[in-house]
Amino acid sequence: MTLSATLGAPLIDSHCHLNYEGLAERQDEVLSHARKAGVTGFLNISTREREWRDVVATAEREPDVWATVGIHPHEADRHADLGRQVLRAATDHPRAIGIGESGLDYYYDKSDRAVQRDLFRMHIDVARETGLPLVIHTRDADDDTANILTDEMGKGEFPALIHCFTASAAFGRTVLNLGLTISLSGIVTFKNARDLQDFAKEIPADKLLVETDSPFLAPVPHRGKTCEPAFVRNTAEFLAELRGEDIEELAATTSRNFFNLFTKAKDAS
Repeated sequence: MTLSATLGAPLIDSHCHLNYEGLAERQDEVLSHARKAGVTGFLNISTREREWRDVVATAEREPDVWATVGIHPHEADRHADLGRQVLRAATDHPRAIGIGESGLDYYYDKSDRAVQRDLFRMHIDVARETGLPLVIHTRDADDDTANILTDEMGKGEFPALIHCFTASAAFGRTVLNLGLTISLSGIVTFKNARDLQDFAKEIPADKLLVETDSPFLAPVPHRGKTCEPAFVRNTAEFLAELRGEDIEELAATTSRNFFNLFTKAKDAS
């Protein structure tokens, strides 16, 4: 699949790591390439406290880039003593429009699971207080993630999305019933992603986002390469065909969904 020559609708990469190796050293080039491909916005995701300054600085420098602040589950052990107020204070920055990524990862188990769960709940609490969306990472932890989300929603609603969704359809339906949004990455273009492709067809149009998770998970036809935000076009075009939608329609819808979820982005633009 190749990129169409023009794209009249806006298209947003809702999850990328512009300050990670592979992108950081050529950030200007990466952003220019993506803009030429029709990408009109980028959410630059943080995964540990020491990244926050640089991630936010990129968003300060680039008017079409926004930032999140949060702790990835891989980093939970190193941030077990991170005070709630530290995260809360970081969300006050005008370019910080979301919280995360945070969640649970039982596949690699790089941090103690109990610490992951505690930190996840702390992120949820701050999301609830601030109204900023929580960007959730979950891998091989469907049951605990669903149980925590259900329990926490019972204490009071909060905006959230599951990024780079690869879980079961049952888990997907659970989080959709809780009101969450689902973001799909280039994984949906992989030949062995049949179950994910089937579920992608049933995601309500108003609950769908697209992302790259760059520099990881380059979509077809770029597999094996360093992923870039420009490649969100390939994922969007694949999804449009999969769902029987026009690419312009899907681009416009997912961009509208982004601003409806990340409402602070409108003020930070």
